[in-house]
Amino acid sequence: MIVRMKKTTIMTEGSIWKKLLFFAVPLILGNLFQQLYNTVDSIIVGNYIGSEALAAVGASSSVVNLLIGFCIGASAGAGVVISQFFGARDKEGVRKAVHTTVALSIAAGIVMTIAGVLLTPLILRAMGTPAEVFSQAVTYLQVFFGGIVFSVIYNMAAGILNAVGNSKRSLVYLLIAACSNIVLDLLFVVVLKMGIIGAALATDISQLLSCIFILRFLMRTDEIYKLRFREIRFYDHLLGKILRIGLPTGVQNIVISLSNVIVQSTVNSFGAVVMAGFAAYIKIDGFNLLPVLSISMAATTFTGQNIGAGKLDRVKKCMITSVAMGVVYTVATGILLLAFAPQVIGVFTKNREVVECGVYIMRFFCPFYWMLAVLQILSGTIRGAGKTMETMFVFIISLCLYRIAWIWGAMSVKHSLDLLMMVYPTSWLVGAILILLYGWKGKWMPKIPKRD
Repeated sequence: MIVRMKKTTIMTEGSIWKKLLFFAVPLILGNLFQQLYNTVDSIIVGNYIGSEALAAVGASSSVVNLLIGFCIGASAGAGVVISQFFGARDKEGVRKAVHTTVALSIAAGIVMTIAGVLLTPLILRAMGTPAEVFSQAVTYLQVFFGGIVFSVIYNMAAGILNAVGNSKRSLVYLLIAACSNIVLDLLFVVVLKMGIIGAALATDISQLLSCIFILRFLMRTDEIYKLRFREIRFYDHLLGKILRIGLPTGVQNIVISLSNVIVQSTVNSFGAVVMAGFAAYIKIDGFNLLPVLSISMAATTFTGQNIGAGKLDRVKKCMITSVAMGVVYTVATGILLLAFAPQVIGVFTKNREVVECGVYIMRFFCPFYWMLAVLQILSGTIRGAGKTMETMFVFIISLCLYRIAWIWGAMSVKHSLDLLMMVYPTSWLVGAILILLYGWKGKWMPKIPKRD
């Protein structure tokens, strides 16, 4: 049987760094445009509604990441399963895994919508959100969660395309969604004066557009990952396999997001100015981090396909090449961000105190991003081998338990912003050391018998 694989990237042959780079670039661009959703909200909200509204959007970010992170983790499990089937040229396995993934995304999206709308006030109160921004934060989050199902389905569908090496198609749809988000933000907030509701509604509609476009493509393609509406269901053992690989990453993302909620809660204790400065820089942090995550995703797909094909030597070379790419990138961008710090933060607000606070916070992030690159990209390689439980423990220890211990310890000694911000680079260092040790000593590479 001849399996058609046009419009895909076959990572089991050819130059490793070129395969990683050309696959990662659309992912990088796509993730950057996706980050535009909340960033454009923040820029327009900060400049046309006010700093309190900007603080409300910032306080909402960690809550949004909490639930979306779980779904992204589940999609990582689906991506590993699909990429391994694809690398092994198993057409039937790809078909069943694709339809199981879409069924899972629909179910997860509905649950997340209901949970997000109902639990938003309780979560924001638990975070200690100040009274002056609480009402706007609740409104923004509840409207946002009203359309979260579209984001969930899109991201899971994009995970399908990424697993088979087609990272360019989802980029096109994100471009459309990002442009529509900007136009709708300006229409709803600036022209129609809908306030923070307009910003959240613009994001919902943009997510709906990206969801419609990607599902339409999957249903019309002639590739082996073609989606047929009548076949969307949970297939026998595949749901269990996807969840077994994806749940650890989902749990990891939830736990890390919870630690970020704790960090956000502590930031909230410093008042609205610090909240706004932190919110402004976290948007920049997202832009800088997403290319690293994209290289990590490329490494996961590369590993999955090559393990499916039994080419373990290429997996080892991928590990070194992808980490080197991430380190070079983060060192370069860290230098650039520090050089233009006031101008970068000034995009979000003209409030001088907020800008100064944002620039101060940048100094705790930019020089140390290379450590996070090592952690994320090496974890992505190991995750492609299906070892998500092991990477989960590394992330929970370094980016959750360590951060909680640091905050409780440091804040009990002195209620200081610099002590709080130090939690980021030190936790990245702990994570990088742990994943390097596991990558060196751990038995994560599968044993595949030689083929005749």
